[in-house]
Amino acid sequence: MSCCEPLVLSPQEMWLEGKMKDEDKGRERTFRRMEAIRKSQILLCTDRARLFTESMKATERKPLILRWALALQHIAENIPVYIGEDDLIVGKGENHPGRCGMLYPEIDGAYLDRMGENICGRPDTPFYVSKEDYKIMTEEIAPYWKDKSFPETFVAALPEDTRTLMFGADQENIYQQFGIIFCSGNFRASHNWVIDYKKVAERGIKDIKKQAQEKLAEIENPFERVEKEPFLQSVIITCDAIVIWAKRYAQSAREMAQKESNPARKAELLQIAEICEWVPENPARTFYEALQTQWFAYMFCRLEQLGAASLSLGRMDQYLYPYYKKDIEEGRMTRDQARELLESVWVNMSEAMFIMASPAAGSFTEGYAHFEGVTIGGQTREGKDATNEVSYLILDSKRGIPINYPDMGVRIHAQTPDKFLRAVTEIIKEGQGYPKLLNDEEIVPLYLAKGVSYEDALDYCIAGCVENRIPNVDTYATPAGAVNFGAAVELTLNNGRMKLYGDYQFGAETGDPRNFTSFEEVMNAYRTQHLYLLKHVLTQQAVLDEVKTKFMAAPMTSMVHDICMEECRDLHHWLKRGLREIYCDAIGYATAADSLAAIKKLVFDDKKLTMGELLDALVVNFEGKEAIRQMCLNAPKYANNDPEADAIAKELEKYHLDYLEEQNKEIPGTVLSLRMVPVTLHIAFGKVVGATPNGRKAGMPLAEGTGASHGCDTKGPTGLLMSNVNSKNKGSKNRQARLLNLKLSPGSVKGEEGTRKLMSLIRTWCDMKLYHIQFNIINRETLLAAQKDPEKYRSLVIRVAGYSAYFTELSKELQDEIIARTEQSL
Repeated sequence: MSCCEPLVLSPQEMWLEGKMKDEDKGRERTFRRMEAIRKSQILLCTDRARLFTESMKATERKPLILRWALALQHIAENIPVYIGEDDLIVGKGENHPGRCGMLYPEIDGAYLDRMGENICGRPDTPFYVSKEDYKIMTEEIAPYWKDKSFPETFVAALPEDTRTLMFGADQENIYQQFGIIFCSGNFRASHNWVIDYKKVAERGIKDIKKQAQEKLAEIENPFERVEKEPFLQSVIITCDAIVIWAKRYAQSAREMAQKESNPARKAELLQIAEICEWVPENPARTFYEALQTQWFAYMFCRLEQLGAASLSLGRMDQYLYPYYKKDIEEGRMTRDQARELLESVWVNMSEAMFIMASPAAGSFTEGYAHFEGVTIGGQTREGKDATNEVSYLILDSKRGIPINYPDMGVRIHAQTPDKFLRAVTEIIKEGQGYPKLLNDEEIVPLYLAKGVSYEDALDYCIAGCVENRIPNVDTYATPAGAVNFGAAVELTLNNGRMKLYGDYQFGAETGDPRNFTSFEEVMNAYRTQHLYLLKHVLTQQAVLDEVKTKFMAAPMTSMVHDICMEECRDLHHWLKRGLREIYCDAIGYATAADSLAAIKKLVFDDKKLTMGELLDALVVNFEGKEAIRQMCLNAPKYANNDPEADAIAKELEKYHLDYLEEQNKEIPGTVLSLRMVPVTLHIAFGKVVGATPNGRKAGMPLAEGTGASHGCDTKGPTGLLMSNVNSKNKGSKNRQARLLNLKLSPGSVKGEEGTRKLMSLIRTWCDMKLYHIQFNIINRETLLAAQKDPEKYRSLVIRVAGYSAYFTELSKELQDEIIARTEQSL
């Protein structure tokens, strides 16, 4: 763009500059709640933790799952009930307006004494703690969980070499991970998940309780009683608990209605009372009741365990459509009223924060990420296009609101209607980073290769950043580990050592690279280091599986899963049926591929450098070696449709996939899958990795997802897409999510021509059978202005990784990384 051309702004940028006013009427309530959210502090609340602890103290000799159900009952009966003055959908875990987060001492207990008031001032995701809650946390909650919480046992159970690789040689350190490999399982109970909301709405909790009672009465085998009876008893208790909780909201709404002087609000409160008296105990009869049922089920899972913060909402357009259609046809509700109810859920979700007390977790979830998603579009279980009126309604409900949750995932397939794709494209152009797009043409065949039926494969939904789940099919909920590909490069070039950590032997001894005489030796050494790290990631995963069952239970999440109810077994245990898919993340994919491509080109092909000269430049972080750095930066780069770089990237993925497939043979019925979803780990992992041969300096971020090294994608969107195609090992069933970010200038998608161009790009992406794509459509100038004046831009929403966040709530490092991403044009 020439210096004389005016800057083209995205709709979001226009709102922030005051150049566009919201033309929608009837959304005042939503905007009032959003404004209150953005102005308020983010609170840490102890109600759930206090009540959970009280119950666990009183039930120590009972089976774990019964203890959990009784704790949920104690919480349901005693947790404060809060209904805000603008609330339409009710049910909170905290007795406060605005954004709040709950504590989970069964996970956080080991961190509470160290966390203390420091959580207010930590650079990543700070929370405010009142003096009263701080006292409760430190004097009532923390002492009981000392040496009783999950992380302490997990870290102690790790083999010494795995533990050292993750936490270092200090046996007292269970807090700060070293960033060479990573485990999220020591600060959350489960991985991203989706429950069967359709079942809860259609059957009601009463029918699930009846099912448990009947199964309990049928048990005759004395050897089955030990496990099945406590499970079914816990289901019955949990069913009673969620109904008690809902009816307390009904009572509170009635009491508020008696005092309310505004007739309109009085009528709303009475309707809330009537609905909460009926659902979730009974089947939902209306759209409003179905939404309230969904929210009660979601929030009760949040009360149940940490990790349920990553509990997504499933295919809402599919399970809500029958209720919407009936209400519209019978004149019970208008489209605008339905949209306002959806917006009420969205604001509720934005208020329900995800607190991770672990210091390692802050950098993992920058921007207060909690990953919930709603899925629309795609295909029906019969293979027909699934788009309906609620698909468009959900799109409209997210339009024009500065809100980052829930994230929205749209399933695209070859027959996605142009009308729907155009509507999706217009939302993308608004510039808030959503919706992200998932490709049925890639994902459904992957599920089929893993043994999932065609009908079930067509019913997948987004869960978390980019990965997916199928309700009643997926059965593995343990959090995943990750390999630092950048660290694997540094270990390769230093015989298993890393500069930041001195002489400690973290990796395998693969020899002095100065003595390597061929690129094949480099690749063999890299493969050895890579698989050494991967072996330890799977080792910690095995320990997680073993230890978790002794510390975690989830009666609410389990009772709405068909297989759990069939086997009378908690979801945290191994189930006989279903898809047991274990993720292993790859972080810094392009960093490793480009580094190895540079070594091949500069040292072995063109012989412009010796290995010693390159290593010497890396040791000094290219200081005084700028000529060598420029050579590295100009070497072949992945994400440009470069055959050499893409071939190396494909080989790195193959190393990973082959090892996972080999290990699959040792655990029948399980699929170990490679996932390339960094969240924000590419920032944290980059901090521990020295300078790399792709020209990256020490401590700088690694490449994220399947995107390019920063600033190195010079061939436009087509080059980036083609490299993703070229590097994919198509024959492996062990592939999972591949995150792909694309940053576009608002000017390149301006007007009708821009819409057509973006639609065409999406169709091309779909035809290429790539897993995922998402867009940041924002001007660099706006991001720089937001760094200088964060108050003015406090509502600026951007895409981070598999989630959107408020830009001003990110660290300076992450802000800079997003700004540095290449801005492409169509």
